[in-house]
Amino acid sequence: MRFVSFEIYKYSIPIEPFTIATGTMEYAQNLFVRAHTDAGLTGVGECSAFPMIVGETQATCYEMAKDFAALWKGKDALDIEARMAELHLYTAKNYTVKSAFDMLLYDLAAKNVNQPLYQFLGGEKRKIETDITIGIAAPEAMAASALKFKMQGYQKIKVKLGKKPQEDLERIRQIRQTIGPEIKLQLDANQGWGFDDAVFTLQNLAQYDIEFCEQPMRTYNDERLPELCQLSPIAIMADESVYTHHDAERIIRNKAARYINIKLAKSGGIHEAIKINQIAEQNNIRCMQGGMLESRLALTANVHFAMAFKNICFFDLDTCLLGHLADPVIGGCKYNIMEILLDDTPGIGADVDQDYLDKLESIII
Repeated sequence: MRFVSFEIYKYSIPIEPFTIATGTMEYAQNLFVRAHTDAGLTGVGECSAFPMIVGETQATCYEMAKDFAALWKGKDALDIEARMAELHLYTAKNYTVKSAFDMLLYDLAAKNVNQPLYQFLGGEKRKIETDITIGIAAPEAMAASALKFKMQGYQKIKVKLGKKPQEDLERIRQIRQTIGPEIKLQLDANQGWGFDDAVFTLQNLAQYDIEFCEQPMRTYNDERLPELCQLSPIAIMADESVYTHHDAERIIRNKAARYINIKLAKSGGIHEAIKINQIAEQNNIRCMQGGMLESRLALTANVHFAMAFKNICFFDLDTCLLGHLADPVIGGCKYNIMEILLDDTPGIGADVDQDYLDKLESIII
């Protein structure tokens, strides 16, 4: 089965502004790719660029996607190893756009054997329950959001922090006071603190029963993560410090985190994510499945991946609940409050409505 053509779209999705420590996103900067083969099968992939985290934008993804499509035309669509190796040889990093092409490879591979993706990856159905995320705002507004989520039935709330320590302490104090002790709280500083601020804040937040804190410091401070792990009463999860399995090996070797957050758009897709999880599992490091601002198409691929690997036991798969103002996806997973439901359609089991795509900037290669 060989590639015949690729449709590439600047897959913009309007959202309510979402703020983390490193900046605010005004819309989801996504890219959608649909690949056609000589066997009549079609594969789809999506990535969500988050410039302040990965250094890629929708525009850079779009330009690189043109080159990737030209590179793959006429080649074997089922040789995942060879196709991804070509992309890595062609350009360093650019993991976000690579993840869209990786995704369509796995979609085609699963469709080719008439299996849902999670089954193709060796998994079986299990219960997946996502947390729900609160972006950075005034403490009173964040506490109000937390109460709303509690009333809706969410059992885990992830709170974005990473600003001034005293303000972050007040945010969590008000949230915990408002929602009570039964809801699990997880933190994500998105590299917002320096070492001293991270130590101070985490030590003072321990009283609020925090499950873990993601990425407290900038990645250039990774050498101080082992020391922070020793000083922090709250478990540390590496996110931006782990793009590839080589990063995972380094973090684990240095005892620099208790957990790892795997994101397809950060790591270049499923092919690399499998390696990260494998290394983590071998070292008794549990993982989270996370995301950027994907639509339900890439979200569905994330759910398939999370379902396939039992070492992934934390689920930050609320991307489509974070103020998306449009849902153009056909098929795919569904939310039932915090549980995510998946059917057994072959492949990813989702596509994007063509009427929506026809309004977007696009190209056929």
